[in-house]
Amino acid sequence: MNDFPKKSTFVFLGGIIQGLAMGLFLFPQSIPSGGAGGVAILLNHLFNIPMGPALWMANFSLLLFGITYLGKRFAVWTVFGMTVASLSIDFFETYLIIPERNLLFDLVIGSVILGIGVGLLMRQGVSNGGFGVLAYMLAFKRNIAPGKPLFFFNCTIFFITAAVISWEIIFLALISQWISTRIVDIIYSYQYYEVYTLDWRNKNG
Repeated sequence: MNDFPKKSTFVFLGGIIQGLAMGLFLFPQSIPSGGAGGVAILLNHLFNIPMGPALWMANFSLLLFGITYLGKRFAVWTVFGMTVASLSIDFFETYLIIPERNLLFDLVIGSVILGIGVGLLMRQGVSNGGFGVLAYMLAFKRNIAPGKPLFFFNCTIFFITAAVISWEIIFLALISQWISTRIVDIIYSYQYYEVYTLDWRNKNG
C-alpha cells in the first residue's frame, strides 16, 4: 500500500500526457492514436460521437475481454487511466487551440508525447485501454515489451479505419505508431526491474 500514492500519481500523469497527445496534436489531424483511437474516429465519423466519450467507449469495451485474465485490480487501474485520458482529450480539444497547424509537427510531437504517456502507464502495470489490454496480455504471457504487439493490433484497426474514411489516414497512423510504440518500449524497459513489472498481479497496490 506504500506504493499507492506513487502509482496513482504516475497513472494520473500518464493519462493526462496521453490525452494531451491525442486532443492537441493527433485527433485534430484525424490521426488515430491507436486501435481504440481508430475505433473512436470511426464512431465520431459515423455517429458524430465526441472523441473523448468515443475513445472511452472503445477502451472500455475492449477492457471487458481482459478482466478475467488480467484481474479486477488491473481493470480498475486501467479504467482510471483511460478515464483521465478521455477527460484530458475533451479539455485540450476545447481549451487549447493551435491557430496554425503543421501536419508533420503534430504527427511527430504528438506521437512522441503519446509514447511517453502510454509508456508511463505500462511501467505501472496499467494498460492504456483498448488494444493495449490485448498487447499487455501477450506481453505478460511471453515476458516481452508490449510495443511490438501493440503496433500489430493497432495497424489492423488502421486498415479498417482507412477503408471507411480515407486511405491517407493509414500512412499517418503507421508513422505515428512506429514512433509512439518505440517510445513506449524505451520508457517501459528503462530500469525495468525497479518499478512495476510483469509481476503486477502480486502487488497489493
